[in-house]
Amino acid sequence: MSNSSTDRATVPQTLWAARGRHTGPAPEEVVRRTLSRHKESGDIDDFTEPPVPEDSARHVFEARWRVAGTVTVRARLTLVAQDGRRPGREWRLVAEAERPWDEAWPSPATLFWPEGAAGEDGSWDHHATVTGLRLRQVNALPADDKEMRRRLREAAREAWCLNVVVHEAMTPDEQGRLPLTRLLPPGLRHRVVEHRAAPHQFRAVNWALKDLGVEVPRGGAVLLPPDPAPEGYDSREHTVRSVFLDGSEPAELFAALRHFAALPRPLPGEGEEALTDLRENWTLMTLHEELERERQRVARYAEALEAMTKSRDLYKEAAEQALEALAAYRDVPVPGLPPQRPAPRTPGALQQLTRTFERLRFTAKGQRRSAPAPQEPAAGPANGAPTASAAAGPTAENGGAEAADGTDRTP
Repeated sequence: MSNSSTDRATVPQTLWAARGRHTGPAPEEVVRRTLSRHKESGDIDDFTEPPVPEDSARHVFEARWRVAGTVTVRARLTLVAQDGRRPGREWRLVAEAERPWDEAWPSPATLFWPEGAAGEDGSWDHHATVTGLRLRQVNALPADDKEMRRRLREAAREAWCLNVVVHEAMTPDEQGRLPLTRLLPPGLRHRVVEHRAAPHQFRAVNWALKDLGVEVPRGGAVLLPPDPAPEGYDSREHTVRSVFLDGSEPAELFAALRHFAALPRPLPGEGEEALTDLRENWTLMTLHEELERERQRVARYAEALEAMTKSRDLYKEAAEQALEALAAYRDVPVPGLPPQRPAPRTPGALQQLTRTFERLRFTAKGQRRSAPAPQEPAAGPANGAPTASAAAGPTAENGGAEAADGTDRTP
């Protein structure tokens, strides 16, 4: 068992929370009748049943009332679907006040559930996870040592309740057999589970408590540390040397319970979920609360819009600076690099260049083919008189009427 606290949120001082199991039929009808009766008597201001998804097996009730004249309390009870392992329906009840909870205020459990002890009225106070335990009764420890050890270990894991183990120094009378929880203030009454060890179980109960790191004095009591233990928990501060079971109020034990309840205990996982539902999914509002909620919603939207606008402006400014930097980078030549001629972008440029070379090649061939072949000079007169060809040259060069082959080419 770990006695170190976790990173979970602690129980607020404004919160009252309890969990149990209703083993009778139709728990929804029991809660509905109880709330209606308290509304008619003025104990609560109003109640409602918020809608839940059709495929959900949960049932939710909300109620609000005032304590100390002006302090508003909002409470939410959730009936959880049956798990098939235990009988009945589990319930989780969280109530939050506008200021720290006063133990003298009425117990929220008695505003949702009836206080009677017979019939369906007494079937709601079963422990949520440990079979055989009750919230408003004395729970005798099992005779079997291993079963006793298992029960105390499982009960200590339940962070919703405060578990106290009382050892009977001698067999009590009729008054001593009554539960001590009935003497507790209303704010603690339905949050404490009382375990009783018979006089002959003294050694067995301390053997069972060994794993939890505590022990009960003979004829005394001890509070079981939950897992994880609250910050600042000291088993010596929560151990009572003697408890008189004569019907009187055990002041020392109740002082230890009050001190334990005031410690900053971590919220159980289900408790944190229930508190979040109470705060965020609350539907039983007055007109003033609805207006205030809408104002807060508009304020949140305005903050979100302002944040989006600021983010957009920052992005725009960053984009402009990036474009300016890119333009400046293009205008400044990079030193040390030779200028590069851009490569042709399309294959057409290469084809055009190829066709140009082909034309030049064919032109050169044509010129070579049309050039006159060199001729042997004819033997002329000895005195150097011009030949007939030389005499006719100017005529042919100037477009004379007769060509060298005798054809008349006069235009």
